[in-house]
Amino acid sequence: MKIHQHPELLERLASSYALGTLRGGARRRFEAMAREQAPVRAAALIWQSRFASINELQPSVQPDSAVWTRIDNLVKADREQAQLYARRTAAATAEANDKPVPFTGWLRSLTVWRGISAASAFATVAAIAVGVNLRQDMGSEIAKLQTQLQATPQIEYVAVLADNQAAASMLVTFDPKSKKLTLQRVGGFQEAGDKSLQLWALPPGSGPKSLGVLGGEKLLRLTAGENDVRDVPTLAISLEPKGGVPGEGGPTGPVLFKGALIQKML
Repeated sequence: MKIHQHPELLERLASSYALGTLRGGARRRFEAMAREQAPVRAAALIWQSRFASINELQPSVQPDSAVWTRIDNLVKADREQAQLYARRTAAATAEANDKPVPFTGWLRSLTVWRGISAASAFATVAAIAVGVNLRQDMGSEIAKLQTQLQATPQIEYVAVLADNQAAASMLVTFDPKSKKLTLQRVGGFQEAGDKSLQLWALPPGSGPKSLGVLGGEKLLRLTAGENDVRDVPTLAISLEPKGGVPGEGGPTGPVLFKGALIQKML
């Protein structure tokens, strides 16, 4: 099945895979398709990056002390209720056997029961107050996340560049709005200190065009216009002398990674 011909289905499967909700046979089938189809690999990597970015935006939160108080009250209430049930069972058994029941035990149980009721009521009020505060805090956090997500790059082009063994080594995305190419290393390749990786567009009917020289960073952004990538079917990365080579002559070193450049259907 050419799943990239069904973009909506691909997006749903890739997001579920990255989130971890795609399981069992469906997950194994998706992984098999990802190994064989570059668009599927690209979609999975993009969604994994999105979820990782959202996690980084979330600040750590220390639970309110009232939350722990409520938990402690509930645990104590369960313990006391079990003890009360045991006393009532013993009393009922004793009454059936015409044995006297100590009055003090029932008084103590009644006091405990009232104490439990008061503690539960207090815990409920505290939980309501905490819930209101959490909703207020969550509202501000949602507004903050919405602002940050609005600034998130709008990816329109994507490519997974792989070696001759079909092992993914570089994820390339392009955001026409910001005119930025983003390259993320996803393999273990690292060039020598006297070498540089250089990104090339391979347009049909003309020679290779350099899109920039890569540094040693795991994540790199290059400036490019949409005209540089529009109608370009393939991207490639070659190994060049330190600092790269002029783009007019094309690659001088071996082409290490290559992959189809796909324009996403928005």
